[in-house]
Amino acid sequence: MTQPAIRVVLADDERMVRTALRAILSAEPGIEVVGEAATGVEAVSVVRELRPDVVLMDVRMPETDGIRATEQILAALDAPPRIVVVTTFENDSYVYEALCAGAAGFLLKRADAETLVQAVRLVARTDSLLFPSALRSLAAGHARRASAPPAWVSRLTGRESETLRLLAAGLTNAELARRLGVGPATVKSHVAAVLAKTGTRDRTQAVIAAYEAGFLNAG
Repeated sequence: MTQPAIRVVLADDERMVRTALRAILSAEPGIEVVGEAATGVEAVSVVRELRPDVVLMDVRMPETDGIRATEQILAALDAPPRIVVVTTFENDSYVYEALCAGAAGFLLKRADAETLVQAVRLVARTDSLLFPSALRSLAAGHARRASAPPAWVSRLTGRESETLRLLAAGLTNAELARRLGVGPATVKSHVAAVLAKTGTRDRTQAVIAAYEAGFLNAG
């Protein structure tokens, strides 16, 4: 059975950026750009109306920035889209804040067409971490390291600790199952336990929490 097209919303205050992104994505089979927004307020409204699979979200927009828009979208919808923030500067503190707020990953505005398309497909169709090495670099520059490890670190079992480290390396659930030598259901159980104990929504936030706790070394 053919999978339905990945439905994408573009949120950026620059029309030329939206036009370029639309041209690239619309040329790809299985991807459909269903809406655009020029401000953070518009982004929230458009996403609530259209319920896309993926949002490409500029972090710096009028009225409401991409960080607040990300928070509002995730809070408003029971099944929110995957949000990828788009930025000019790789080490922007706004990007790190957006990831902490729940964005699935980030892209540079200068990324080539192939990288853009692969990122959209990855976040929409898989459970892998988007660009784990880039997340590690961001954590190295922006993580607010706790003075003492939070309580959840000591509550992780050995297998859960291993799972969290492998999540930070970008492994999918299928890859985790092979690496850990367990079945898919067991992997899902381990990942769910990691998210519950770290108090996070998804694996991106869990990995950020691990860097900030000192559980992972961002250097």
